[in-house]
Amino acid sequence: MNKSRPEIESAFSTTDVSRQPASHQILTSARSGIFLDSWELTHHQLPLQTAATWHIKKFKLHGGKQEGVDVIEVNNGRLRFAVAPTRGMSVLEVETHEARLGWESPVKEVIHPQYVNLQNRGGLGWLEGFNEWLVRCGLEWAGHPGRDRFRNHLGDEVEMNLTLHGKIGNTPASEVEVLIEAGPPPRIHLRGLVEERMFHGPKLSILTDISTELGSNAVRLDDVVTNHGGYDQEFQILYHANFGAPLLGPGARFYGAIAQVKSFNAHAARDVKKYHEYAGPKPGFNEQVYCLQPLAGTDGRTEMMLQNSRGDRGVSLVFPVEQLPCVTLWKNLAAATEGYVTGIEPGTSYPYTRRLEREAGRVPKLAPNQMRRFTIDFAIHGDLQSVQSAVRRIQNIQAQTAMVVDGERVYSPVF
Repeated sequence: MNKSRPEIESAFSTTDVSRQPASHQILTSARSGIFLDSWELTHHQLPLQTAATWHIKKFKLHGGKQEGVDVIEVNNGRLRFAVAPTRGMSVLEVETHEARLGWESPVKEVIHPQYVNLQNRGGLGWLEGFNEWLVRCGLEWAGHPGRDRFRNHLGDEVEMNLTLHGKIGNTPASEVEVLIEAGPPPRIHLRGLVEERMFHGPKLSILTDISTELGSNAVRLDDVVTNHGGYDQEFQILYHANFGAPLLGPGARFYGAIAQVKSFNAHAARDVKKYHEYAGPKPGFNEQVYCLQPLAGTDGRTEMMLQNSRGDRGVSLVFPVEQLPCVTLWKNLAAATEGYVTGIEPGTSYPYTRRLEREAGRVPKLAPNQMRRFTIDFAIHGDLQSVQSAVRRIQNIQAQTAMVVDGERVYSPVF
């Protein structure tokens, strides 16, 4: 078996299994010169203590602007997800027989980063490749375009133009590997290293671990951001998780344990009292954004959920508030052809441009060689009982305090 990079082993030491993994395969290694154009492993080749008929396969896309994009598909026997290492280890979609996590973007191909010009349209070029279920925004910055100041290699303070949502989502992974934990219960891990380095600039990396227990309805993201430089380094990360039909539709609702809701701008403020409600597609709709401050339960974690109009399907997010203290709720309820979608986006900050976030004290720093971990558990709920159980957990966290919506206290635990 091939051995992975020491950085990957050490960064995930707190989550690695104590026993030898049942299987370990390096798919890509820029350092070692390893690249497997295609690869597959199934339950037939590796018997585990599970009845799940699972498989993993890697393949390459061809044609148009997706020429040369690598995709890895993981099927745990109940849930399937697809990851694009070429696009920063973004998760393209997640699917069970109950629901699909993803959306119908006007961008139909999985765009290779070489065709994305981040500077286009005043710094909005990131949108040329935007169609994933989950894409990470960061690492040097993560918010809206704008001008910011920094010190150059001569020590002078100069200005730079920041583009939308940073660069990490359009950076191919340098190292990619699959590790299967024998359990019980067995678990598949897909790991990748994506780096954002430059001379006289940031030297950041993110080690991603996307995993799922065989036969489950859940996916876990476990990421580590590291500063490899010799100086303190600002960073930002935002998990842009996007949902369309069938969960999103007229009557769908957002539930969350929230201390405070603030409108991103005056346009969003007009409908802030209904920030948690969804209407159907509307031609000409201008996106609305809300900045949420999540509440933590007794274990330090919060829970949020998007539920469909009937209340019998949903998706929940659970994560430590200390790791991700800011949540952005993005509503783009435009015509279907324009991208009818909502985003639930935990992050270290809100998506204002970095200069404004720094002024608000929401741009963290990493000391030399310092790491920060970020973990989010996503689960698909496929029946009324499961959805209601999630709502009750959220209500129990919310019960500790009233919600403040644009300065007004709301005493109902959940709308």
